[in-house]
Amino acid sequence: MDIEKIVEEKKKVLTNEEKHVLFNGGTEAPFSGKLLNEHRDGMFCCKVCNTQLFASHAKFDSDTGWPSFDQALPNAVEYVDDTQFGMTRTEVRCATCHAHLGHIFDDGPTDTGKRYCMNSVCMEFQEIA
Repeated sequence: MDIEKIVEEKKKVLTNEEKHVLFNGGTEAPFSGKLLNEHRDGMFCCKVCNTQLFASHAKFDSDTGWPSFDQALPNAVEYVDDTQFGMTRTEVRCATCHAHLGHIFDDGPTDTGKRYCMNSVCMEFQEIA
């Protein structure tokens, strides 16, 4: 699989907002994402390369305005130090195509203690029948 080719082809069909968030580390407006209230059984996948990132059972309502998860699927994401805007955070990217997904925080309500705060525009939902 030629990831660079997939990324270039996908850039041709993404909206300006999707490109800004996925490739420039932007953030969608809170409470605006189509996946915020997605509660069906399924998988949340990378919008660029379709890698499965999060299972629906890991999703929870954080009341922050973005889809939140307490764990990613094994080897699905990578972590990058982010020191923009005068703060230190951990950016979460797709491990396959390196697209920006959001950030991870240590204030999750489950045993993992993690809150993956993701942008809806970075993901597609695949329902499990």
